[in-house]
Amino acid sequence: MVDHPNTIFVCSDSVGETAEAVVRATMRQFDANRMQVKRFGHIKSEEEIRELMEEAARTGTFVVYTLVLPELREMMRLEAVRLQVHAVDIMGPVMEAFIHTFDSVPLQQPGLHRLDRDYFRRVEAIEYAVKCDDGQHSSLWKEAELMLLGVSRTSKTPLSIFLAHKGYKVANYPLVPEVKPPDALFELPGERIIGLTIRPESLVNIRMERLKSMGLPADVNYASIKRVAEELEHAQSIYRKIGCRMIDVTDRAIEETAGTIMDVLRAELGP
Repeated sequence: MVDHPNTIFVCSDSVGETAEAVVRATMRQFDANRMQVKRFGHIKSEEEIRELMEEAARTGTFVVYTLVLPELREMMRLEAVRLQVHAVDIMGPVMEAFIHTFDSVPLQQPGLHRLDRDYFRRVEAIEYAVKCDDGQHSSLWKEAELMLLGVSRTSKTPLSIFLAHKGYKVANYPLVPEVKPPDALFELPGERIIGLTIRPESLVNIRMERLKSMGLPADVNYASIKRVAEELEHAQSIYRKIGCRMIDVTDRAIEETAGTIMDVLRAELGP
């Protein structure tokens, strides 16, 4: 038996991000550490579909796809039957429901990544998140749709960048007991601030791993339970003073936490 990780095929007539996101979300529900995702993007012809489906049959995998053009979806369906490959259509059923429910005709344009207002909004949000990362440029905080607060290693920066890719202007500020937060922080509306918290034991482990990755000893004060507890209590006192929402990020993926935050933002700002 060949010892190699199983591979799931993802194919699309665009870049395939939607299908891959669904696959990776599903993989998290299984013990899938040895699984890989192979993406086939910008598929334009029936011949391309035939070749990748034959490869899927040879390797014994299944295929997840988002194909807008009906002739390509039909080719995928036929090849799946011919080769007995399990193929999952992510977009087709939703498009069919849209057509029958709203009597609408799809544009049949793969991807539709136009340089529209949303695109430029995302670019602006990403630039803002980078500029206002880790407490920088407090003079710009009043432009933020969201301010993330938290102690070191509570995923402030990755969350800021993830949300920026969704079009939200997010700043973040690291809380340290020895440093008084700037007045600009307390001038922000409390409903636009989220405080990140985490279980002390989990944060200790994260910090120890971070120190190891940097080639530093793991027994320094930064990763001690006493120091971590002190920092978290200080952060809680700031959250109470501001009156902001708090989100526990313990054992949560960035996407999961971001989803919760986006629900809050939609409630405040609208869709």
